[in-house]
Amino acid sequence: MKAEGRLPSQAFFSFKALRVLDLPMPRSLVRKRRPSNIIERGIEGLLLIFACTSVVILVMIFIFLFGEGIPAFREISPVEFFLGTVWQVNPTEPSFGILPLLAGTTLVTTGAMIIAVPLSLMCAVYVAEVAHPISKEITKPFVELLAGIPSVVYGFIALTVLADVTHQLFGTTHRLNALNGALILAVMVAPTIISISEDAITSVPREYREAAYALGADKWETTSKVVFPAALSGIMVSIMLGLGRAIGETMAVLMATGNAPLLTFDILSSVQTMTAVIAIEMGEVTFGSTHFQALFAVGLVLLVITFFVNLAAEFLLSKFRSMRY
Repeated sequence: MKAEGRLPSQAFFSFKALRVLDLPMPRSLVRKRRPSNIIERGIEGLLLIFACTSVVILVMIFIFLFGEGIPAFREISPVEFFLGTVWQVNPTEPSFGILPLLAGTTLVTTGAMIIAVPLSLMCAVYVAEVAHPISKEITKPFVELLAGIPSVVYGFIALTVLADVTHQLFGTTHRLNALNGALILAVMVAPTIISISEDAITSVPREYREAAYALGADKWETTSKVVFPAALSGIMVSIMLGLGRAIGETMAVLMATGNAPLLTFDILSSVQTMTAVIAIEMGEVTFGSTHFQALFAVGLVLLVITFFVNLAAEFLLSKFRSMRY
């Protein structure tokens, strides 16, 4: 049989034999470099540059915060800073204890996630699995539009409307409190969780659903026991991104929580978060003072907490992937 009459499989084995014997390749088998390959290489190089740039920026942020925040411990004892129960900017007897700020941040963030996660996941399942296509096309843009509303607008709503509602319903002593901040944070976090979770659920292959239906499962069993577990890694990403936004939110919690640096775990009490104290006091602090450095130390603690949240998210994702495969 002539070379031009060979089957594709025979041509492949001839090509493989030439590679093994290290013989020169015929010109007919050498592929010419196409312009599309050059474009792909250029795009890959550009993406690599962007990735390296983001890493460099993150390292510079860490270095900057360490350089400005660590000197605070020359004047403030680490024990006083991390275990102190009073944050008081007093020229005569200042006290920089971060525990009230940690408690306020934890209280508001935890309350927001407890409210937002179940409601957001139910909404994502409805949009992805239950809603009519027309209803889905109407609902999803409105959900995504909520994520684009400025946080100061949410703060105004919490300050003028939501605070009165919570005050009348629960009879709170403080009109602005942690519950008020948790509710408005839940509204702000929900669009992120809904949008990413819905995309994760929609991306589950159709074959998974058809196989479940073939085995006799109904719609709810298929969604809860097949589709939802298959999309769990993407759902966890959405929850962690929502948690990161809740921890780092500034303006809305500044306007909604009352800004009282009290060490309390009462959700109906006024609290102050770490982001709020930085936003309030950084504009009036003396540059280079102990107070200035203490605020940078607070920012450093906030960055470390966010870093460990992302690290925990990566760990959970790897666990879920290993359980799935």
